[in-house]
Amino acid sequence: MKYNHVLGSEIMTKKEKVRIIIDRLKARYPNALCSLRYDEPYKLLIATRLAAQCTDARVNIVTKTLFEKYPNIEKLASADQNYIIEIVKPCGLGNTKGRDIVKICQKLIEKFNGKVPDNMKDLLSLPGVGRKTANLILGDVYKKPAIVTDTHLIRISNRLGLVNEKNPTKVEYLLIKIVPPEESSDFCHRVVIFGREVCRARKPDCKNCELIDLCENYII
Repeated sequence: MKYNHVLGSEIMTKKEKVRIIIDRLKARYPNALCSLRYDEPYKLLIATRLAAQCTDARVNIVTKTLFEKYPNIEKLASADQNYIIEIVKPCGLGNTKGRDIVKICQKLIEKFNGKVPDNMKDLLSLPGVGRKTANLILGDVYKKPAIVTDTHLIRISNRLGLVNEKNPTKVEYLLIKIVPPEESSDFCHRVVIFGREVCRARKPDCKNCELIDLCENYII
């Protein structure tokens, strides 16, 4: 069902709509935390690389083993790729991800003195790192404005009428225009949790959704 939402007597703008969504999700999820476990920036970078086409829960199991065996960036950079591939294989795409992890660590040491860059350009220069991963680092590690366009964010932004677009980069740029910069990173985390618990891909729990009055595609 599609219709025009109103705020008072005026048609609600997307900026007004997203502000209401942010406030309601804040009330539901006061703590907006990344579900990937890490205690150093490079570990989040590696975990996010492993999370492509894999659940965060599985990644957390794999990274626990990986970081116990290779406890610092230097050991990962000098590791035999075959051993890394074997460890990360449960995350899928083991060969590619395993090679990328070693190459990422090598480049961090060689070009960035072992530190994870704090800007998009340098992050994208790392093997296997795309805008989604780069934005997660910028938002979680460096507390900069960031839109992390994972599948939940794309799906829910479309359902709520914030965007009409499926391409991740285009969704990112569209949301940048309407989401307050200081809220952007936490907003993305909250939407992901909401997407897992309520606004699921196949069976959205519309009857128990506090955003139903803002949704353009709800199921009764």
